Amino acid sequence: MSPSSAGGSGGVGGPGGVGDSGRDRQRPEGEHEVRGVAFRDDGPGTGAPEAAGVGSAVASERLPRRVTWLKVVLMPAVLAVVLLATWLWFRSADLDSIAQNALADGNVWLRFTEHVELTAISTFFVLVIAVPLGILLTRPALRKAAPVATALANIGQATPAIGLLALLVIWLGIGKKAALIGMIVYAVLPVLSNTIAGLRANDPTLLEAARGIGMSRAGVLTKIELPLAVPLILAGVRTALVLNVGTATLAAFGGGGGLGDLITSGIQTQRMPVLVLGSLLTVALALFVDWLASLVELLLRPRGLEVGV
Repeated sequence: MSPSSAGGSGGVGGPGGVGDSGRDRQRPEGEHEVRGVAFRDDGPGTGAPEAAGVGSAVASERLPRRVTWLKVVLMPAVLAVVLLATWLWFRSADLDSIAQNALADGNVWLRFTEHVELTAISTFFVLVIAVPLGILLTRPALRKAAPVATALANIGQATPAIGLLALLVIWLGIGKKAALIGMIVYAVLPVLSNTIAGLRANDPTLLEAARGIGMSRAGVLTKIELPLAVPLILAGVRTALVLNVGTATLAAFGGGGGLGDLITSGIQTQRMPVLVLGSLLTVALALFVDWLASLVELLLRPRGLEVGV
């Protein structure tokens, strides 16, 4: 073959010739051919957005929205309807002087705020006591003491709340202090047991792997153990909150105030409107606190635990 014929063939159909350049002009931008094999450059403006869109679609399918509009709206709407119906009933009810005195001078609002205050303070101290204690009882040095601490917490909750409050009033006297201590003792068990259970449920091989890559014990606890145990811990806190709302009604027997004063006044004076108002406000507060705690539980749950759920 002569050089001219070789050059001619290369110019017509060979690599880099006229035929190849014509095919290159017909290909989409970013697509090339090397030795008969076509390939495409996936730059920022070509395939990457499509891949990102597919990934986001899969992620959104696997991780649904945590808090739906129904979860946010339903319970407050029900409580609003119940409270509105109660208010309309009270406007049309025929209250005598005894019932009016029990509800006058902002007494209802005062008892309600006292109830919320008792619940908030007792729950705060329950968290301060139970969560650190649960962490300590899952460490190797104190792991053997966990059954003893759990048994003591079981005794505190197994004791009737009114009997525990009576003993504390005898010991500490009448007032909010005795009521708060009784509520704290009564609500420690759910948070303590759930904290211990959540930390013990962690995979030991995962913790060993974290230590193997150089993480300290504190780092493993704060970055792996506690985040994985968050769902169980928050479930215990939610239970403790509802328990404290109910137990706070007994504070009235020890001079601690709260909505229990309205309930006891309605029972003692045999005034049904006062009794119904105190009971409905207590139930509404318990349901509202449970709803609020459920939202916090959903929002604080680690996203990694929701994959595949």
